Amino acid sequence: MAEFSLSDLERIVAGRARSGDPDSWTAKLYSAGVEKAAKKLGEEAVETVIAAVARDEKGLVSESADLLYHLLVVLAVAGVPLSKVLAELESRTGRSGIAEKASRSR
Repeated sequence: MAEFSLSDLERIVAGRARSGDPDSWTAKLYSAGVEKAAKKLGEEAVETVIAAVARDEKGLVSESADLLYHLLVVLAVAGVPLSKVLAELESRTGRSGIAEKASRSR
């Protein structure tokens, strides 16, 4: 089996988001707009943190999957391609995280 990537998930989200399928959670969330999608992303982030703090590995894996999925939905609703996020991450790899964060606060 080929490795599944976030780019694969981004393509799936994009296809389902615009499908208009009444049985698709992705289509419903996409059509509800960025406020609803972002709220759901926030809920999943909190659930991921709770699972991590509880040292619940199974929960952390499941909630992390939900978090990544909902992040891609928010990006799709906002019209921001995953490639822009990945490019930003790549641009940060040449310096320390502490230096990079300090440069953002100026």
